[in-house]
Amino acid sequence: MNRTPRPIGTTSVRVSPLGLGCWPLAGMTRTGITHAVAVDTVAAAIDAGITHLDTAYCYGETGESELAIAAAIQGRRSDVVIAGKCGIHWKPGRHQQVDGRPERIRTEVEESLRRLGIDSLDLLYLHAPDPTIPLEDSAGELSRLLEAGKTRAVGVSNVSLTQLQQFASVCPLAACQLPFNMLQRGIESEIVPWCRQHGVSMVVYWPLMKGLLAGHMTRQQTFPESDSRHKYPMFNGDEFQRNLDFVDALHPIAARLNCDVASLVLAWTAEQPGITSVLFGATSPQQATINARSLECDLDGLARGVIAEAIRSRGPAAGRRAV
Repeated sequence: MNRTPRPIGTTSVRVSPLGLGCWPLAGMTRTGITHAVAVDTVAAAIDAGITHLDTAYCYGETGESELAIAAAIQGRRSDVVIAGKCGIHWKPGRHQQVDGRPERIRTEVEESLRRLGIDSLDLLYLHAPDPTIPLEDSAGELSRLLEAGKTRAVGVSNVSLTQLQQFASVCPLAACQLPFNMLQRGIESEIVPWCRQHGVSMVVYWPLMKGLLAGHMTRQQTFPESDSRHKYPMFNGDEFQRNLDFVDALHPIAARLNCDVASLVLAWTAEQPGITSVLFGATSPQQATINARSLECDLDGLARGVIAEAIRSRGPAAGRRAV
């Protein structure tokens, strides 16, 4: 994989082709994630060449992800690009609240900057549109934060094409963040072409399908109530077994290229047309280091052909959440 930093839109912000998605470090969906573990995981990712750190105001009930990043980047702020998100917070009882009101957005951004110990974000996303207010209201506030120097670039996450266009009509837009992986490629039909046409970078999450495409799960795998994956159809019943069949087809390719399956999947994702940066999660320093090895994985024509046929044979995976 070419390690050359890639531009975010038409801005001066440059990100590594792989980024650390810092939601798992909040410890809300996995057990055993202490502050020390989170800090060491971020530090390990940076040491391994991952300079793009993606977090959010709501990654943790009290900013656990941002606080871990703050500790990990002491003395190395200039080595990293920090992307934050605003517009979602937690209510008592661990209930998420989408709130895109301008005053709420500004409050969250100011708090995120305090938690991170920095004066400005490199990239700031609206985490999700608020259905109770016009999207243009939220976009207008992010535009004002950009003008005020609170961020160097603005993005939007979890949107439709129409919402993307609405946002861009009000605020200079540099990036869009949505899920994408070998089996969930819906953004290729409309979103990616629009972004490429308008100079908007595409940052994607779920490249490893919440760990499924990392190649380590077994046929007997189960997920406790504390693990959010039990809610997703991709990890249940026949759908889960079909996904594991697909992963089995990736093992020989990875072995021939002398890399692990996760590295193969991340490297493939990062080279797809229109994809600027690929976010992976990690819950330990070791996992961050292993996933960063994808930077050393170079696909060839044979590998790409076999992967394309495996994707064609599998077809699209089931939706994001159980009904």
